[in-house]
Amino acid sequence: MKILLFGKNGQLGWELQRSLAPLGEVIALAKDSQDFCGDLENLQGLTDTIQKIKPDVIVNAAAYTAVDKAESEPDMALLINSEAPEVLAREAKILDALFIHFSTDYVFDGQGDHPWLEKDETNPLNIYGETKLAGEQAVRNISCKYLILRTSWVFSARGNNFAKTMLRLAQERNSLTVIDDQYGAPASAELLADVVAHAIRAVQQQTGMEGLYHVTASGETSWYHYACFVIDYALKAGVNLKVKSDQIKPVPSEAFNVVAKRPKNSCLNASKFEKVFNLKMPHWKTGVSRMLTEIIENKS
Repeated sequence: MKILLFGKNGQLGWELQRSLAPLGEVIALAKDSQDFCGDLENLQGLTDTIQKIKPDVIVNAAAYTAVDKAESEPDMALLINSEAPEVLAREAKILDALFIHFSTDYVFDGQGDHPWLEKDETNPLNIYGETKLAGEQAVRNISCKYLILRTSWVFSARGNNFAKTMLRLAQERNSLTVIDDQYGAPASAELLADVVAHAIRAVQQQTGMEGLYHVTASGETSWYHYACFVIDYALKAGVNLKVKSDQIKPVPSEAFNVVAKRPKNSCLNASKFEKVFNLKMPHWKTGVSRMLTEIIENKS
């Protein structure tokens, strides 16, 4: 099996290189790759790359993810998040290849308190969400063999993320202020990469499993309680911090002046994915604990 991966240097792309390796030959591309085009801004380059490689599976782990910046760069966000995936899906259909594309909880407006189902009505609050939804629709309209996987709050030990920011600030400041009215489930890039590899094997062996799925860890938390968990874990591990969890102040979203509005309910119901692919998604604390252990051990 030949697998073409876009976005190899991102948190998810990095883990996918590991998880996909046992399945066959993985050609992993970044925006600045030299041998083949991995730049989602270059639509003709993407077409040429796929036609030359002729992969059995195309995995798109690249995206425009600068949520606030997207408000002033809607055309760029649309190009990368919608027009490029449409090209990838079109070429996948020509080759009868499986196309795997990642989307986001930001396609919803965050109303209510139930975890979102795949069939729920979408209503994005910002340009980023609009372009990601447009990308989903473009892929579905092509009618290739696809898996569109919506996820949320992705993290890994590689690169920057919320937990690393909290640890850094807790070493620099005497108190922290964190939003307490946005809920979701942190999803580790490691977990997502592993379930994608499992899903590819399953789809190759059985037809009718393609479609749209929600994929994230189980459980839910707010950014505030997420921060408290991170700080408590680090303190128990012996990390020297100025701030304890009882010195973190919970505040509403309105306390922070951001350009793009965020959904308050980012919880996704992954039961469809679990049932179809016979998997059980672990609790979000499992992945966060593993990440924190790796971060702390690397610093010691």
